[in-house]
Amino acid sequence: MTEPTARTVYLDHAATTPMLPVAVEAMSHHLRGVGNANSLHASGRAARRVVEESRETIARVLGCRPGDVVFTSGGTESDNLAIKGIFWARRAEDPRRTRILSTAVEHHAVLDPLVWLGAEDGAQVELLPVDEQGVLRLESLRESIARDPGSVALVSVMWANNEVGSVQPVEEVVAIAAEHGIPVHTDAVQAVGTVPVDFAASGVDALTFTGHKLGGPFGVGALVVRRDLTVSALVHGGGQERDIRSGTLDVPAIAGLAAAVEEAVKRQPEHAERVAALRDDLLRRVVEVVPEAHLHGAATGPGRLPGNAHVGFPDCEGDSLLMLLDARGIECSTGSACSAGVPQPSHVLLAMGCDDDQARHSLRFSLGHSSTQADVDAVVAAIGPVVERARAARRP
Repeated sequence: MTEPTARTVYLDHAATTPMLPVAVEAMSHHLRGVGNANSLHASGRAARRVVEESRETIARVLGCRPGDVVFTSGGTESDNLAIKGIFWARRAEDPRRTRILSTAVEHHAVLDPLVWLGAEDGAQVELLPVDEQGVLRLESLRESIARDPGSVALVSVMWANNEVGSVQPVEEVVAIAAEHGIPVHTDAVQAVGTVPVDFAASGVDALTFTGHKLGGPFGVGALVVRRDLTVSALVHGGGQERDIRSGTLDVPAIAGLAAAVEEAVKRQPEHAERVAALRDDLLRRVVEVVPEAHLHGAATGPGRLPGNAHVGFPDCEGDSLLMLLDARGIECSTGSACSAGVPQPSHVLLAMGCDDDQARHSLRFSLGHSSTQADVDAVVAAIGPVVERARAARRP
């Protein structure tokens, strides 16, 4: 990936964070190697050993069994595999299972497969409401399941929101679903390495994470899924990963992923404390400069990702603010990188009760392992003039 230049203030870690040195080293070490991990000769066995040792490392730090870890190309594939694969398998076991319950604030890697299943495969998708902080209203989940528990194939609730940083009540979701034997999937792409994540302790049945959000390589991730949960394959071929995911394994990337996960989880408490302090300083000082600015999502604390500052600037367009900051060498976002450049209000903010204008006037500053006090100082120095220019551009 392209490293930020010396003058760049990079505050878009929720989109991609720079690779950790241990991940670069692990990946680089294996790039000159040869051998397909499914070949039986010595080079193939050596490649397989790297894959299985990486699987064991990930299992140890995420609280799962090695056999639960299914390597994929990243978060989007893992979400699709979980949503479609579990739905198809559960419906095949019982044709009454046509409902999928999720939230209105999911990432598009979950929402779009749900829309596709509804349009193409007869799934009845229910997007449950959230409160003004972007947190699932648990009573709506209880009520929806209670209407007809036998018809629910799957519940999917993200661990933490990628835009506003609100942490969802995953363990409570699991407890409600477990009363009726309904499996739960969680998109934990933003959570792993940022907040404590333990697969077994959480009780979820499937969990998505990806490399480039936690200091690992692009193009590699995993779906952690209980071995006793049947999942139908999306891609057919060699059946390399438990017969539910085919494709030749990227050994160097998997080694880099394992190194990054191990390092990120080990450093998580210290990392969270450091970036939360920077985030809180940024928020406090931005509001001093722009008194009308306000935080979207959960209050700062355990209910919010430590590096997330999603700030609304009334009478501004988020895209204008982003480009004006970018011209000053400050990189942030207006929300999900997967939706960047699309001229529409944030579906997350709309679900939280914002109107169209409020859903367009925000910036997401997301801090990560390379963030510094100088980055915060740069934002504070720039934000006043930038907001004034953005507001002037909207005046008749």
